[in-house]
Amino acid sequence: MSLLKKAGMWVAIIAVTFSSLSFATQASAAAKTQDVTRGEFITAVVEALELELGDSVTTKFKDVNEKLAPYVEAAFKAGLVKGTTEGDFRPDQKLTREHAFIIASRAIQTDKTFSTDVLKKFKDHKSFKTNELKELAKSVELGLLQGFEDGTVKPQKLVTNVQAMQIIERMLKVYSPEIPKDSVSLRILGTTDLHTNFVNYDYYQDKVSNELGLAKTAVLIEQARKENPNNLLFDNGDLIQGTPLAGYKVNVNKLKKGEIHPAIAALSSLDFDGATLGNHEFNYGLEYLDEVLATSPFPMLNANVYDAVTKKNRYTPYEIIEKEVVDGHGAKHTVNVGVIGVVTPGIMQWDRTLLEGKVTAEDAADSVKKFIPEMKEQGADVIVVLAHTGPGNEVHEKGEENVAYQITALEGVDAVLTGHNHALFPGDFKDLANVNQAQGTINGTPIVMPGKFGDHLGVIDLVLKKDGEQWSVVSGKGEVRQIDKKSGVVVQKVIDSVKEAHEGTVKYVRSPVGKTTAPINSYFALVQDDPSIQIVNNAQTWYVEQQVKNTKYDKLPILSAGAPFKAGGRMGSSYYTEIAEGDIAIKNVADLYVYDNTIFALVMTGADIKEWLEMSAGQFKQIDSTSTKEQDLINTGFPTFNFDVIDGVTYEFDVTQPAKYDGSGETVNEKASRVVNLQYDGKAIDPKQQFIVVTNNYRASGNFPGVRNATERIDYAYENRQVVTDYMVNLGTIDPSADGNWSFASFGKKANVTFETSGKAKDFVQQGSGIEYLAPAAEGFVKYSLKQK
Repeated sequence: MSLLKKAGMWVAIIAVTFSSLSFATQASAAAKTQDVTRGEFITAVVEALELELGDSVTTKFKDVNEKLAPYVEAAFKAGLVKGTTEGDFRPDQKLTREHAFIIASRAIQTDKTFSTDVLKKFKDHKSFKTNELKELAKSVELGLLQGFEDGTVKPQKLVTNVQAMQIIERMLKVYSPEIPKDSVSLRILGTTDLHTNFVNYDYYQDKVSNELGLAKTAVLIEQARKENPNNLLFDNGDLIQGTPLAGYKVNVNKLKKGEIHPAIAALSSLDFDGATLGNHEFNYGLEYLDEVLATSPFPMLNANVYDAVTKKNRYTPYEIIEKEVVDGHGAKHTVNVGVIGVVTPGIMQWDRTLLEGKVTAEDAADSVKKFIPEMKEQGADVIVVLAHTGPGNEVHEKGEENVAYQITALEGVDAVLTGHNHALFPGDFKDLANVNQAQGTINGTPIVMPGKFGDHLGVIDLVLKKDGEQWSVVSGKGEVRQIDKKSGVVVQKVIDSVKEAHEGTVKYVRSPVGKTTAPINSYFALVQDDPSIQIVNNAQTWYVEQQVKNTKYDKLPILSAGAPFKAGGRMGSSYYTEIAEGDIAIKNVADLYVYDNTIFALVMTGADIKEWLEMSAGQFKQIDSTSTKEQDLINTGFPTFNFDVIDGVTYEFDVTQPAKYDGSGETVNEKASRVVNLQYDGKAIDPKQQFIVVTNNYRASGNFPGVRNATERIDYAYENRQVVTDYMVNLGTIDPSADGNWSFASFGKKANVTFETSGKAKDFVQQGSGIEYLAPAAEGFVKYSLKQK
């Protein structure tokens, strides 16, 4: 197994390396906190780095036994350690943090010099006893030595087993085995799905958050650039939409002609080399997008969106970047890096009213394949794809949403930056064929998906070798690095670049719109009718009732569909609506309604509504009512924004039945019927009766069962979020309560049904709800049970 593979499997390395050492073979808490000796740590480091072991004839230390001698010899040859005194190694001496980080730092070879001034940021920097402060400074700059939350570094504190593992993990992420001197190491860095999270600030909660923001990612970017100066930095789209800052620049402090959009300013502050368009770039229309792109100093690429009239590419499809690099001898070369961008063709559904008749979108994988020969003809040595589309699966259907898997299999593609799914790779998508999680490859091609909102950085390392006049990629590895969510360290220039927009947004979101007599949250929105959705549906109904007066629609019953946009799931355990009792401000409305959608009304039948709700029922797994084993209720693979609750009718979900539709709306169980007791006005709904159902442009333009059968689509061109704001202003004070229009049909009193939500939900469990707290779960979630009377 190569070192690069082992770098992604450090826990296994430690377990194997320490298999004969007491502290690695124990599973108890006491063993994990046992202190590490010099001999144990050196053995682990040598194994992790795969240093060649000799016959130990050069080892002269009298206190080193026969088993340890080859490791000490290898460590000395690699320059990792020195003796304490002549003829004395002291392998049983307990290891201090200071000494451990010096050893780890020596493993990283670099020609750079590091100032010891960096050590002064630690409150206890005067506690260092070593005369190798420059090595410790290097350790800090390389991200090995990071310090504690209280601002100290505790250099003389002894290293425990767990801490030793963490130090080696960090070392392996930075360490690169020596490559041939005539080769070049090229690093590709990437962000994706930033969604206007540039500052480490949660606009919905109106407070600093160290869990997101490009200013946090920038810390990783600067570190990765220090590790390898031969680098390029790209963004993978979904850049200009997502937080109230986006809406602020669209509707409040509107973008002026020639003004640099905050998204462009933020990326420019870090000298991004290029970017592609995500699906949400099209949410505000083509004219607005053109204004944003006009001021970009770096190329904004897209190869699969075409002008509907001229049939030509609407945007620049690719760019050839002449990148100056340095090889192992220190000689300079120029590598031609071809970069191409594509977006999911789903934009033509989700923003149909803005795009139809103006542009078309071709299959993303086919579009990359089309341009590869042209890019090669233009001299591209390396081809990097910025793919705003998820991996998908092994089967390629033309025009489908997620095709990054197919892109990795294309001849000529050397690296892929993917996104759109708000997930991680390496990490997720383990079930796909030809996936190497340790190497970060799919179909042998390095690929990274660095999460969302700036919480991760994607890093792809390519090794290039010159063949005649051209360079070719001989190996590659992908990884994702997580921001430090406990630290408030940021790169200030990113924040400075969007200062005006950020401060304006904060002031804007604090504008009052009403009051609430009780807290509003979405902790239980997936298991019971919820006030956070009720308010939205009430507002949408209120708005359309006014719009249809004295029109041909004024006799039709009005229903309203809303979904829990913030309900945990793949977005994490902190991603819930949370509004305290008292004043409601714009920020709270944005917390209720996250997306910049606009109001649509659909004319459809009772039968269509039934199918729409059958699609929503995919949120739940099937429950075996006869089993007493624990059963998870929530299908975490089903996005919560697709769990539409339709108010104005009543119904139950029979989760003992299988789901009728899969996540894409395809029929998987034709005879299944999870939606039971569907009633309107206290009576079984008439399948032929017509209704108006209020929703948003995203849903109205999609391919949801039931929705796709709508006979009319009425576009009110007014934001859903503004409708909620208007409704609250009109009421003044709201009493947040749900009308209980949906519930679960009986799944059996004996069934042990569980679900996960935020730990904060414990304080909001209502008596008689059947919900009981059980225990903490993974990644910050908490497990609850759901019982029926």
